[in-house]
Amino acid sequence: MPNSRSDTLETLCRDEYDLLIIGGGITGAGSALDAAARGMRVALVEKGDFASGTSSRSTKLIHGGLRYLKQFEIGLVREVGRERAIIHRLAPHLVIPEKMLLPLIEGGTFGRWATSIGLFTYDLLAGVTGDDRYKMLNKEEALQQEPLLPADKLLGAGYYSEYRTDDARLTIEVMKTAARHGAQVINYVQAEDLLYKDGRVAGAHCRDVLTDTTYTIRAKMVVNATGPWSDELRRADGSLGDKHIFQTKGVHIVVHRHDFPVRQAIYFDVPDGRMVFAIPRLNYVYVGTTDTPYHGDLDHIPAEPQDIQYLLDAVNQMFPDILLPKEKVLATWAGVRPLIYEAGKSASEISRKDEIFESESGLLTIAGGKLTGYRAMAEKIIDRVAKRLRRHFNLHFGDCRTKEIPLTPRPFRSVGDVQAFQARITGFLQDQKHVSQPELVAAYLVQNYGRQTEDILQKWATRDGKDLETAEHDFCAENEWVIRREDFDRRTGRALFPPPG
Repeated sequence: MPNSRSDTLETLCRDEYDLLIIGGGITGAGSALDAAARGMRVALVEKGDFASGTSSRSTKLIHGGLRYLKQFEIGLVREVGRERAIIHRLAPHLVIPEKMLLPLIEGGTFGRWATSIGLFTYDLLAGVTGDDRYKMLNKEEALQQEPLLPADKLLGAGYYSEYRTDDARLTIEVMKTAARHGAQVINYVQAEDLLYKDGRVAGAHCRDVLTDTTYTIRAKMVVNATGPWSDELRRADGSLGDKHIFQTKGVHIVVHRHDFPVRQAIYFDVPDGRMVFAIPRLNYVYVGTTDTPYHGDLDHIPAEPQDIQYLLDAVNQMFPDILLPKEKVLATWAGVRPLIYEAGKSASEISRKDEIFESESGLLTIAGGKLTGYRAMAEKIIDRVAKRLRRHFNLHFGDCRTKEIPLTPRPFRSVGDVQAFQARITGFLQDQKHVSQPELVAAYLVQNYGRQTEDILQKWATRDGKDLETAEHDFCAENEWVIRREDFDRRTGRALFPPPG
């Protein structure tokens, strides 16, 4: 890995690559890792911070897509369910088992029989085994799990497993793993125009956003993995065609756990037929998401008052003893889903399937899909790249290897390993005089950084007046291409989930 940003830029301009990836979200990062692991020479550019778009604004779940059973998308549920198990194995500190409660409410969308059949099918398709398999709870058992549920109209609940993550941290770890395998990756470099040779795309003219300097990166193949911005690059290539991206906005709100003291994650329906998550994390609870068409500025996506009120109404309708006012909302985040347009369907009904577009110039675009399916999406697009490189350039590369590549240095073997390591970090922090709530601080660090927590604590131990937060920032600045402090804060979610103490 180059020692500095200038080294990376110099290398990007000097060499020709087998593949240039435009876009530094989870799809671009996953594609860079897949391609580099096969032996391709890979470059990746991102106009902002890595994961600064959709990949840091999801519901932060690696989940199997239970809601897609309602739309009979059996193949999608099967794929993302199995991908969920793979990602958990590759990064057990980042993809953490989370029991989910699905309340059955009198007059609600779900009945007991339909829910049981749905959860059984969900587990079967996703290959769920052991303690992670679903259970059906009666009213008393459901209230024992979550006393905040409305006892007067509660009939019972489904109880099943999902996996919680930090979407931005996951993207960063995938990107770092790609770099360890030889990919040249850089942020704050915007691809402004495509480069062509004999009518085929052959790279891109790029601009360093920080210095306003222009560069040309040459590559045999180019993949457009820009998510919500995909159509802009396809339009510049003259290949937009009939199929295009349909943007839908998702908003989440964050409240303190004191104000919404749920014991566990809940997936509940609201009067308009949609489903909403309430997920506790450290001292906070986040609620989401909305699903409405969006046609505004993709670089500045607002959480409008009506979006916030919709989520507050959802909480207050399901948990009438809470009655959250808007003044209790501590933070929000909003992002857009780059879905493939389907005529006649509402935002909630449009499929979350991914799709690949190939233009006459050879530009490959991958769009749609879900966070959970990023690895499989990357495999599909890099299989296509490998096929084209073989056909047009007589270059031969192997099959996908990413099912077996851990997403962190010094990987954990299991959840038990993670728990033991976290307990050791908790014990260490309990011996420090100036750390309050050491158990939560340990959970924050380990669930974000894994064994790299030891590197952060080493920096803290050798500090010159540094606090733990500064040591964490210094570690990231040296290891994770942090450019500006505000970008670091946004990427790690510090504004939403600050470590206590």
